[in-house]
Amino acid sequence: MNKNDLVAAVSGSSGLSKADAAKAVDGVFDSITSALQSGSEVRLVGFGTFSVSNRAATTGRNPRTGEAIQIPASKQPKFKAGKGLKTAVN
Repeated sequence: MNKNDLVAAVSGSSGLSKADAAKAVDGVFDSITSALQSGSEVRLVGFGTFSVSNRAATTGRNPRTGEAIQIPASKQPKFKAGKGLKTAVN
């Protein structure tokens, strides 16, 4: 399922027009992104938790040349599925 499929599904299940459903989906994505950028986590009970994880700097290898390279520290978004989502999938 891609974003257009998601918008169509939200439109069909909620009775909103596709334009309104697209605004709602974009609003949810923007809100989650803003919360993660500010360092917060987003908990959706029964669905899951979005959070930010800090990844430390490491030394890696260029697979082509074998040369050691430094991989900088970064922040990575993570998602942990909640019990309701796990139950629904299984």
